[in-house]
Amino acid sequence: MNKIKIIKIFDINFIDAKYKTIKTLLDKGGLLVAPSGPGLATIKNDSRYYASLKNADIVLFDSGYLCLLLKVIKNIKVKKFSGLVFIKKFISSLKKNYKKKIFLVDPSKNEAEINKKYLKSKNINQVYQYVAPIYKKTNIYDIKLVNKIKKIKPKYILINLGGGVQEILGYYLKKNLNYKPSIICTGAAISYLTKKQAPITDFLDEIYLGWLVRCLFNPIKFVPRYLSAFKFYFVFINDKDNIN
Repeated sequence: MNKIKIIKIFDINFIDAKYKTIKTLLDKGGLLVAPSGPGLATIKNDSRYYASLKNADIVLFDSGYLCLLLKVIKNIKVKKFSGLVFIKKFISSLKKNYKKKIFLVDPSKNEAEINKKYLKSKNINQVYQYVAPIYKKTNIYDIKLVNKIKKIKPKYILINLGGGVQEILGYYLKKNLNYKPSIICTGAAISYLTKKQAPITDFLDEIYLGWLVRCLFNPIKFVPRYLSAFKFYFVFINDKDNIN
């Protein structure tokens, strides 16, 4: 396994590693999350979301904003590894072993159909799906989903819901399933591959400009969301001594 660099930020264990290492860890089972800047800005007032990040097994440096703050304020250099990059590499790796079961939790019937069609175009045929209800963030649980997953026992569970909900649901599944699957919370990342959302190139993602493309593509939805991320600066500054 390649070198793993763990950086503890507010008791959240972020990992700085290459895909091969991340995938090896993921295949042992557990919860993978990729928190965004807007999501991290809420950790002081959203205890359930915060708990899901602290109890995740793999936390990616999805936020370019966090990477910049680490470099400028703490002189800690890490490589951004977005949920989008991860899901691209993950789906590519499944082509070579597509007989493993993959279970998708999707936000709508329409997106479920689009996602399944996309995976089948990549010769991934063992796809099972569940269209999630609208969860109340204060109390996320779903016995029907748990029972369905227990019955199918997929190797991978891919949660394609919004940030702040998917992580809590992922942690709920981790605690309530009777085996240890790999639970992946990369939200709308698959929608960029299916062209359902803004076309973000690898280059733009790497130079931290994915947020700008999203804002241009859907300003009503994304401009307020990314403006809210600036609050994370104060969270970071106030607790910067708790980063190591």
